[in-house]
Amino acid sequence: MRIDQLLKKLCLVKTRSIAKKACDKNLVKINDKIAKASSNVNDGDIIKYQLYGYFNKIKILEIPKGNVSKENAPKFYEILEMEKL
Repeated sequence: MRIDQLLKKLCLVKTRSIAKKACDKNLVKINDKIAKASSNVNDGDIIKYQLYGYFNKIKILEIPKGNVSKENAPKFYEILEMEKL
């Protein structure tokens, strides 16, 4: 799944266009490599991103197969680090 779609589905960003703009500004990394909006994410990948005044580091536990409710979204990732900038 594309990184911009994944961030939106897991309710980590408000819209996919925000995720795309963050990727365009090199604020998103997958396994310590700068990610384009079209970069694919797999189970077990480590994602680092800076948005909304925070630096976040998460591990993807599972890629969702469809739409995800806000309540169920945290089941698909683990927060490794969250730091206010």
